[in-house]
Amino acid sequence: MTQGSSATKGDVMVLLGTRKGAFILSSGKSRKNWQVSGPHSPGSEVFHLTYDDREGGTVFAAVNQMIWGPTVQRSHDLGTTWLSPQEPPRFTSGAAETIDQVWHLAPGRDGEPGVVYLGVAPAGLFKSDDYGSIWQEVASLSKHPSRDQWQPGLGGLCLHSIVLDPADASRMWVGISAVGVFGTTDSGESWETLNQGVRADFLPDRFPDFGQCPHKVLTHPSKPGLLYQQNHCGVYKSESAGEEWQDITEGLPSRFGFVLGLHSQDPDTLFVLPEDQVLGEDVGGGQRYVTEAKFRVYRSQNGGRDWEPLTQGLPQENAYLHVLREGMATDSLDDCGVYVGTTTGQLFYSRDNGDNWELLIEHLPPILSVECGSVA
Repeated sequence: MTQGSSATKGDVMVLLGTRKGAFILSSGKSRKNWQVSGPHSPGSEVFHLTYDDREGGTVFAAVNQMIWGPTVQRSHDLGTTWLSPQEPPRFTSGAAETIDQVWHLAPGRDGEPGVVYLGVAPAGLFKSDDYGSIWQEVASLSKHPSRDQWQPGLGGLCLHSIVLDPADASRMWVGISAVGVFGTTDSGESWETLNQGVRADFLPDRFPDFGQCPHKVLTHPSKPGLLYQQNHCGVYKSESAGEEWQDITEGLPSRFGFVLGLHSQDPDTLFVLPEDQVLGEDVGGGQRYVTEAKFRVYRSQNGGRDWEPLTQGLPQENAYLHVLREGMATDSLDDCGVYVGTTTGQLFYSRDNGDNWELLIEHLPPILSVECGSVA
């Protein structure tokens, strides 16, 4: 039996979902010596693994099993034991018959005990009010008037980003490929498309109401209403809660990429990893490796006005590496740690806001997701 993590209160955790199970890495605040726990759910594709620090701490896993199908598992003891839902997520609105994959988990706000959200494919949103035992569909999104026109991206029709407004419990956003960003201001009773200013270079109308392909959407807890997204067609910023988006791609070697990370202390510092070599109006996604085969994380410290490549300690020759949309995360320490996992099983990390990088672990299964947490 796989043992749980030996992490203790205050330790930094890096939670990895991979094609062959989940792994929990832990270290003290120095982030120099790491313990590895796993694989958990060995042999299963764990699309996302995340940590909820409420009520003593819970690890949630979006598990896609080859034989038994998709489910959500949870552990209250850092992976020693796992629980399955009493009522797993199922579509009830009639918009789709079955769930193909579970993609993304988002614990609720501090003032919402028990609340957890789940994004699935085909695109749907689910909510639990009891820490993942019983799941219910948020049918208002499944029944959106545009629903019958939603089309999948290359990775499927998936709801992969769930963004909660930290200051307003009635407001949240979701990102769907290849449909766009949707938002609610009434706790999910209704939803509106929020894609103004975002390109869709693969469509005849390059600026449609919906049909864009966001790859990752994030907000910063210290600045409600500020959103960033790495899209199939560029990097964007909204200072109006998604009502309008500003293209901040200029200065990057490519419009295409998947990952996005935000500095835990500074809402104006963000990280991306450009892939392919796509500028102008070309459509990216054909190569799926970093630009010029150089593994360069790009950082902006002024909200996307300027970008700088971060290369110290990262491979700069013949680096045909690929990182999926959940493959970057940042920790909560003042000297912000940044973590990037590849589809060839390497996890690179920086302990100083991206200035210097190290290889934390390698030879893992393809990494599907990276998240950080601090043991409660």
